[in-house]
Amino acid sequence: MSAAIDPRRDHVAGMWAGVGAFVLWGLMPLYWRLLEAVPSWQIVLHRIVWGALLVSAFLLWQRGRGWLRAVMRQPRTAALLALSGILIAFNWGLYVWAVNAGHVVETSLGYYVNPLLNVVLGVVLLHERLNRVQWVSVALAACGVAWLTLRFGQLPWIALGLALSFGIYGLLRKQVAVDPVVGLGVESLYLLLPAMAVLGWAEFRGHSGFFAFGAAPGWGWGTDLLLVASGVLTALPLIGFAYAVRRVPLSVVGFLQYIAPTLQLLIGVVVFHEPFDGERALGFAFIWAALLLFAGDGVLRARRQPAVAAG
Repeated sequence: MSAAIDPRRDHVAGMWAGVGAFVLWGLMPLYWRLLEAVPSWQIVLHRIVWGALLVSAFLLWQRGRGWLRAVMRQPRTAALLALSGILIAFNWGLYVWAVNAGHVVETSLGYYVNPLLNVVLGVVLLHERLNRVQWVSVALAACGVAWLTLRFGQLPWIALGLALSFGIYGLLRKQVAVDPVVGLGVESLYLLLPAMAVLGWAEFRGHSGFFAFGAAPGWGWGTDLLLVASGVLTALPLIGFAYAVRRVPLSVVGFLQYIAPTLQLLIGVVVFHEPFDGERALGFAFIWAALLLFAGDGVLRARRQPAVAAG
């Protein structure tokens, strides 16, 4: 007889997996800053290549060769994953560039805004309805973005670009009934050959130091190893996240997701000494208030549902 699964231990394991995933995502600016000598577009291409190889090997070990065929037999699913792959590559590219260009604080703003932008996308594209608390949350976040725009003379386009690209990515993935890791594997394989071709061209033209072993300034064996390991940073948090959402209530995962932008904000201010004065703090405060209101409403509604079902 197989041993019975202990739900409590399973829940704790899921919590740790979720915390670990969001902590890794939050600490990534430290990792990308180690790769300052590498152009941002090459970092993203290496991330695609090594991530695709790692995730494909993992899925081959877990599921055999049928996982890819099963997706490709569904033309709509395959097409949506091709689009989502392009979006996530854009998101990665903007994020890595922003980190290495000294905009870590603004990247954190993007991931704070993302859950609320998802709500707006749901209303506009899926015709979902919001309650009053959710509308107030969206209005507060809009006030925060408007304040930052007025005080600093331009839209926080990095934050909005990250939030919008990841929001539409999530919307596309919501339309696809496939396991998250399988979805990442298919997305990565769509991008694998173009990424390898561009990296090969860069190497041939002397714009890369990956095979030159230190010929490019600031580029050596350590840089090569960091680029290869970026595949792990692409895949591991997502696998941990997928493990967590199956074992922990989504309301709890919703709170855990704010670990990542909070760590990014602290790294930007404390480690990289990016400016975060009172005027910026006020803009962030509007968005934090919106998130607290939004998350609190979600928790209350989640608690009411079992009570209604029991009644």
